[in-house]
Amino acid sequence: MKYSEFEEIMSVARMSRYTTATASTKKAMTLYRLNLRLSQELFTVICCFEICLRNAINKHNIAKLGNDWLQNGAAQGGCFDNIKCKFTCININDAIYKLNHNYTHSKLVAELGFGFWRFMFAQNQYTATGKTLLKIFPLKPTSTPLIQYNNIYIFNQLSRINDIRNRIAHHEPICFITGQPVKDTIYARQHYTIIKELFQWMNINESALLYGLDHVETICNQIDTL
Repeated sequence: MKYSEFEEIMSVARMSRYTTATASTKKAMTLYRLNLRLSQELFTVICCFEICLRNAINKHNIAKLGNDWLQNGAAQGGCFDNIKCKFTCININDAIYKLNHNYTHSKLVAELGFGFWRFMFAQNQYTATGKTLLKIFPLKPTSTPLIQYNNIYIFNQLSRINDIRNRIAHHEPICFITGQPVKDTIYARQHYTIIKELFQWMNINESALLYGLDHVETICNQIDTL
């Protein structure tokens, strides 16, 4: 396809960053396609991480709070039934209503999004479930005077993953310096490193889990050398 045709389809506004970054219409099309491949690869890694995270949280809280800890927690008198956890209750009850007669606890776990599970480490939700959820990261480093590897640290790391997840989902590029038309893979690599680190803290062999699925670094290298 000629660049003029490609640009007509994708829009001048969308492609301007790519042409500015590469100073070549041919390379601009290549970079656009590489960005899509990188987005696909990284989104796959994020999806695997999300499943592992929610399953670990669910398993831990079932042991601590019972088999229906989500539904019970959002019910009147439940652990989330307070003003500080208002939106957690709303999210749970909305998901239950959506499932309707198909409700099971497992389906409810799958229905709740990444943002919901991230907020299990926010201070109010972390407190509501007993302040024990950090145990799903048995290989987490010990806190130091400089860095506290506490629930807020985990929450902030998950927020960063959620941000890039949403960026990919909204078809925004991840191959540039943030806010600049400059080709760069640091943003993608940094978030990829966070995900791998959290996998390791959960005592999950991420290389074995993602075997055949993870080509993030390969595509980053291709973008860097373009």
